[in-house]
Amino acid sequence: MSEITKEQRRIAIIGGGPGGLTLALILQRHGIPSVIYERELEDKSHERGGSLDIHEDSGQLALKEAGLYDAFQELARYEGEDFRLFDKSGNAYIDEVVDEEVPGGHGRPEIDRGVLCDLLLKEIDPATIRYGYKLDKAVSLADGMTELLFENGEVETAHLVVGADGAFSHVRPLLSDTDVGYSGLTMIELNVIANLHPDLAAFNRRGKMFALEDNKGILGQLNGDGRIKVYVSFKADRNWIEESGIKADQPQEVKTKLLEMFKDWDEPLQNYIRYAGDTVLPRRIYMLPVGFKWTRNPGVTLIGDAAHVMSPFAGEGVNLAMQDAMELALAIVRNEDQAKAIEEYEEKMYEYASEKARESADNLDLCFSDDAAKKLSDLMNSYHEQFNEV
Repeated sequence: MSEITKEQRRIAIIGGGPGGLTLALILQRHGIPSVIYERELEDKSHERGGSLDIHEDSGQLALKEAGLYDAFQELARYEGEDFRLFDKSGNAYIDEVVDEEVPGGHGRPEIDRGVLCDLLLKEIDPATIRYGYKLDKAVSLADGMTELLFENGEVETAHLVVGADGAFSHVRPLLSDTDVGYSGLTMIELNVIANLHPDLAAFNRRGKMFALEDNKGILGQLNGDGRIKVYVSFKADRNWIEESGIKADQPQEVKTKLLEMFKDWDEPLQNYIRYAGDTVLPRRIYMLPVGFKWTRNPGVTLIGDAAHVMSPFAGEGVNLAMQDAMELALAIVRNEDQAKAIEEYEEKMYEYASEKARESADNLDLCFSDDAAKKLSDLMNSYHEQFNEV
């Protein structure tokens, strides 16, 4: 391995989400080539997820390293930091409106996932990305290389394989037998076209709305494309989706079921369900153990959800993926020895990711506990007090 320079190594990135794209772009800026293997036949980022809050100390730092910070600032929605918090009866606990006259807001402006990926894709050499490459299996070879077998029949080898392929990573088994576990939380993702329902648009305002009580939640988030992404959330057994009989292709039946579950909630909150269109996405929330580590392999590592998937209740998913990408890329740039680069990255990542995973797990428990709205209000007020003291 030492006879091959980092510019000559074959670096394979499995997954073309924000983490994989950020890694490839930062490497590219330092003259180090890589190949992204993306399972979809084309970029699907506009169809996945919603609005993302990009944090100053992680995602924004990665964008600076990628040379995209100024372009990001032109697209970022600081008004998306607005936040409203209610209980099921419509009692308000937080009603926060970001002052657009204050530069930088709270340091967590919003951008739609698809817009962020477009920003990255515009700067990446198109030859870097191979679409239609869904990894079937990765095999460690005796010479330290890794063989990649794809469902399309192609076989590749790489000096370094980076699993950026999400919670159900096909790369992770090379490093650990640990798998993700169900968090106990199920979400039904819905979409409301804001301008068709001005009453709900006015209620939700420009950012996020959380309503929490009875171990359940209705979460609304205005996206840049005019949709309100709605996440109807509740504690449930792992098999609830199948056993409930709800199906994504029966949206009216799904909404009827949800309205029955939330029948004693305030009408403006029920409208997040009532006004939703026909796109329904049931999902279970999975987590890796807090503090998860793996057996080190100098030719394989993980970033993003593949490394530390957690609940969305710390807002850290995409930020950690991009921070991981930055830290790994810079470690590769700094170290001619690949094993040293992997060790440097992983030790640093374990420290910050475990802290955020603990915060995420604690916040999930809090948001779906008794008196959740008051508890979350108290927690956020304490954060603001600490922030203002600094």
